[in-house]
Amino acid sequence: MSQNKFPSIIVFDVNETLLDITTLEPLFERVFGDQAIMREWFAQLVLYSQTMTLSGLYVSFGELGVGALKMVATIHQTDIADSDVAELKERLSNMPAHPDVIPALTRLRDAGFRLVTLTNSPSSASPTPLEKAGLSQFFEHTFSIETVSKFKPAPETYNMVAKALSVDTSDLCLVACHLWDIIGAQAAGCRGAFLTRPHNTIISAPGVPLPDLVASELTALADQIILHKER
Repeated sequence: MSQNKFPSIIVFDVNETLLDITTLEPLFERVFGDQAIMREWFAQLVLYSQTMTLSGLYVSFGELGVGALKMVATIHQTDIADSDVAELKERLSNMPAHPDVIPALTRLRDAGFRLVTLTNSPSSASPTPLEKAGLSQFFEHTFSIETVSKFKPAPETYNMVAKALSVDTSDLCLVACHLWDIIGAQAAGCRGAFLTRPHNTIISAPGVPLPDLVASELTALADQIILHKER
């Protein structure tokens, strides 16, 4: 791909980028008395998923999520019941789309972009979380890292998508609201479009690459992507 040509294949992260994880907060409010513990749990889940990959090990994201919930409960000296675990799984499978998602995906689809997803979550039987959220019709393929048994931002995850689509990683642009995901994609040769949803922002440090595009709303980010394609 020419350095001046913007990719025509947009790869979307799913959890928090497309689907609203704040719908998990009532569980954490009930169990811990503080909905903000959800962010602690999610950070631990991401940390240990990456630790497993760096250590050459693999356990599904769902199992790690349950383990992280129990770990956070132990840290906060709180008991976790089987019903709490069941509620976590139920809420994870029924997260709604953010309000800006369908308008943004519609714009990109109408502009001729190919849209796929790449998630740390394992694939699931229909109806999938994307189907329940009313998003599945926008995507020609939904990729899970379980295929390579490595979590993002391992380069194998982005390479898997490129290989499956018979393109180079330079033909892909990752859209995500987690900068660590963007950094990993860029290091693998992709472009990166960073969505600064609440609790996510740029880290400014020497040697840390900046995203190619940045916006706080997915519709605005979609407009930037379209503009770059038209140049």
